[in-house]
Amino acid sequence: MKLLRTIALDPSDTFVFDVAAEPGEWAVSGAFRFWDCDAASLEGKVRAAFRGGFLGVQSWGWSTLAQIVPATEDDYRSLVDLLARQLVDRFGAPEVTTARAAAEDEGAFAQSLCSHPIGSLVAVHRVANEGEVRECFRRLQLREGQRHGKAFSFMEMEDEVEPDGSLRLADLGRGPAVR
Repeated sequence: MKLLRTIALDPSDTFVFDVAAEPGEWAVSGAFRFWDCDAASLEGKVRAAFRGGFLGVQSWGWSTLAQIVPATEDDYRSLVDLLARQLVDRFGAPEVTTARAAAEDEGAFAQSLCSHPIGSLVAVHRVANEGEVRECFRRLQLREGQRHGKAFSFMEMEDEVEPDGSLRLADLGRGPAVR
């Protein structure tokens, strides 16, 4: 059996989403979090979560990517149990029995996204069209022998340098500027 876990290749999710999922949490699509929202009116970090976030089941936070990992029946039951409790505690489900049915559906859907090899990364893109939410999932494939790295690098600057106001993007490919 395979399931999805959140993964963070860099700290960008902490800037992109209001709450970033912790790396290594069980993950589900999370589209149900937007069932009562007008997607066209979403802005900022909530819009980013709608458009491209997997829901970390424990933190109730978002992750840009999920990784396909091996799982056991016990892992699956843990995912469903935790999600059912979260649906009651955080989402207002009437009781755990009702929430468990919804959690089973979400778990089964997450499992259906795991047809690719273990270690594959999965990204989601959501859109709302005529009142329906559509999700598109894609696998990010590494080359043979390649490991996951950082998606972005951050560099600390010791001296603040004022940008050159004469920079023109159109001139960047032409070589050194002549003054």
